[in-house]
Amino acid sequence: MKILGISILGLLGLCLLVSAQSQKPKPLMMTHLYTGPDGQTHAEEIEAKFNDKDVAMLMQAKGAELHRAKGGTLQDWHVAPRRQYVITLSGRAELEVAGGKKIPVGPGHIDLVEDLTGKGHITKVLEDRVTLQLPLVDQTPRSN
Repeated sequence: MKILGISILGLLGLCLLVSAQSQKPKPLMMTHLYTGPDGQTHAEEIEAKFNDKDVAMLMQAKGAELHRAKGGTLQDWHVAPRRQYVITLSGRAELEVAGGKKIPVGPGHIDLVEDLTGKGHITKVLEDRVTLQLPLVDQTPRSN
């Protein structure tokens, strides 16, 4: 069927194209672990802000390390060894912070870890996990 010389399918395709171009991309969220004034590790979700060239300028890193942990590994209460991004490449784990809050992590999950003092957090590896750790150049924790 044609309406004013435009087919229904052509009109539908045009609507879908305009709709797809106007939709905002899904935000990229990271888990930020930090030490609160109570000396406990807390977690908050923060968004990676992308510029008009679709680049998110994160904090400058100084090198990279790959870490592997076997499923069943448990790191009881511990603080981060340094400010760093931890990106889970494969496997699954669970982070526990103040108040028993548990954060599931899996492939693609990004953590900004800054709990350098206090009680720290628990890391429980649920299945063999490989992470990419990116130590930050600036080791001064962000203020919340």
